[in-house]
Amino acid sequence: MRAIRFGLGFILLLNSMSICAQAQEEKTAVTFDELYDEPYSINKLFIGFQPFYGELFATNVNAGYGAEVHYYHKNKFDVKGHFRKTYSSKFYDLNRELAINNSSVSNKPEVYNYYELGGTYHIKDFDVSSKAKIFLHKKSIPRNKWSSTVPLYAEVPSKLRKIYGVRLGGVIWNSTADLNRALEKQGLTNADLVNSEGIGMDQTYVDGNGQVQNVNVFGNIYATNIYLGGSMSWIRNIAVSFDQYDEGLDDGMFTVFLDLMIAPSLTLDPVVYQNEEYSTDALATKMIGFRAGLEGKFNRTLSWSYGGEVGYRPSLEGRGFFALFKISFPVFSSNLDNKVEAFGK
Repeated sequence: MRAIRFGLGFILLLNSMSICAQAQEEKTAVTFDELYDEPYSINKLFIGFQPFYGELFATNVNAGYGAEVHYYHKNKFDVKGHFRKTYSSKFYDLNRELAINNSSVSNKPEVYNYYELGGTYHIKDFDVSSKAKIFLHKKSIPRNKWSSTVPLYAEVPSKLRKIYGVRLGGVIWNSTADLNRALEKQGLTNADLVNSEGIGMDQTYVDGNGQVQNVNVFGNIYATNIYLGGSMSWIRNIAVSFDQYDEGLDDGMFTVFLDLMIAPSLTLDPVVYQNEEYSTDALATKMIGFRAGLEGKFNRTLSWSYGGEVGYRPSLEGRGFFALFKISFPVFSSNLDNKVEAFGK
């Protein structure tokens, strides 16, 4: 009986392999015509709105919205600027919301704001022969059927533009910071925050109900950072037409980067407790950090983009780690070329 079962299983295995082989044989070759293959003819200006970003930042977890502008000047350099901020303290500015509800000090909690402006000089901008993976699609296929199908693709010869660049720019950000956690991380307590007479801040207080409560300390931090780094970009801009399928394209633009960040200015406001000002000088700050990131978008008039970063931002000592994800939609782009030829009659 065991031998019979083994024989049946073996036959079924051979049968399934035969069916897979036949399916592979049914994949017929396709022919195509190249419509264009011009990775240097990308749009010059990209403007994107970020309806959502999320940042796991040890100084202050936050999420919100932003906007980004990116300009390419031929094959020489490109410039990018963007800002982001939270929608509200509840969505999502963690330390500001905590300070509003729990702070024992009189400082007004600062809204999280982030501004960045920088440029990339193209040290080497060139193209190489490559292959683009273009998926095969027919408009006649219903959407529900297409979503449940593993699409076929074709590899077609294309040019791949590569850019090796050096980056330089500046960042300005400000935020509310949880000083209790920062003090604990550095092995300090509220007593290390002293007033003009050298008296440390209380660790606890007695509320109106006679209950002992902790003194919750929140402060505002302001930073100006300079970053210097390098990047690599890959750009395709190819479109082809197939004999049996719809036209296909690959117009992806992808960049990875690594930056060193230095903060020439990093300020933590003193805190006011029971009408007395207490210095925050005891808290150590870290002036140097780094980040690694990636960005992707498409060379289209209307599209979307994505990006992410991870690293250590100059901030309070032990509170610099961050991980960021952002998505932009819509992204508008233009080649800024409105000139047309004119001929006399």
